[in-house]
Amino acid sequence: MFGLEDKHVVISGAGGGIGRSLVSAFLAAGAQVTACDRDASLLEALDGVVKFVFELTDAEETARAVATIVSEQGTPDVLVSNAGYTRAETMDAVDQQSWNQEVDINLTGSFNLIDPTLKAMIANGGGSIVMTSTVNALAHYGNPAYAAAKAGLVAYMRSIAVENGRDNIRANCICPGSVRTPAWDHRMEKDPSLLTKVVQHYPLGRLTTPADVANAAVFLASPLAGAITGVALPVDAGLTAGNLRFIRDVF
Repeated sequence: MFGLEDKHVVISGAGGGIGRSLVSAFLAAGAQVTACDRDASLLEALDGVVKFVFELTDAEETARAVATIVSEQGTPDVLVSNAGYTRAETMDAVDQQSWNQEVDINLTGSFNLIDPTLKAMIANGGGSIVMTSTVNALAHYGNPAYAAAKAGLVAYMRSIAVENGRDNIRANCICPGSVRTPAWDHRMEKDPSLLTKVVQHYPLGRLTTPADVANAAVFLASPLAGAITGVALPVDAGLTAGNLRFIRDVF
């Protein structure tokens, strides 16, 4: 029903928690998937995909990888720019090194992948780009450098949507709330009860799952979303809809 049968889908950060769900969802929709990551070991468990390993923060290496993907697998019909990283969780933890690292990976690294892929898509007649951003790009929930980089990603997405719509390019962002992936492990080690505290802020009473993000990506990438572009879609179990804790505590 999604119209993605035999479409070529490139996914970055494919070996991570969200990335693996993205791969599964697009394979289930009938797509041909090229899975990309910086660490070959993260891709080992993936079956039924073509695998590419390169470092997004190296612009030249990434451009070469995109050229090889286009040459060997064909121009992507869909790019899911999913790779991301954060560790500086509060302002006190943000220094020059953490700022540079998080902006380089989350914003500049995304540009390094998207820009050459976008040009190939335009030359091929169009395509769909889905970027994994975060609710932190829409309001502040911590991780200042990450939030700034991902907010930049939303602005970049809108630029593509507006300026390249005439080229039959659609661009959208998914903005997940808290997703229980291995990225939470270091927090859970400090406070095993943390997730119980976190879900109190979510109207649905649960965290977003990797599958929730992947399902939204499949929809936005597909012809079913053919008139949707320039959208930052929260997939957040209701977090950005309002302040649930305020309602409970005040009223």
